[in-house]
Amino acid sequence: MSLTRKDVEKIARLARLSITEAEMPVYVTSLSSIVDFVDELSRVETHSVEPMAHPLEGQRQRLRADVVTETDHRENYQANAPRVQAGLYVVPRVIE
Repeated sequence: MSLTRKDVEKIARLARLSITEAEMPVYVTSLSSIVDFVDELSRVETHSVEPMAHPLEGQRQRLRADVVTETDHRENYQANAPRVQAGLYVVPRVIE
């Protein structure tokens, strides 16, 4: 599926990108090739492939223990704040 200039302009507008006239052909070609590659990948038969946790057979990911390693410094940090309420910083209202 090749993208048209109009498609790229719409994508650029949605992404808030400013593309010049000189850059437009490059973007059309590049984005079209990316979309074509993704389309090619989606046609690959993967139903018989089992999901794997690691690409090398017999390997396991080493996981660290899920323990707290830092102490809570909130009281120290909030001691310097002008206003604190229920453990939260109170700031002046900026939107009415």
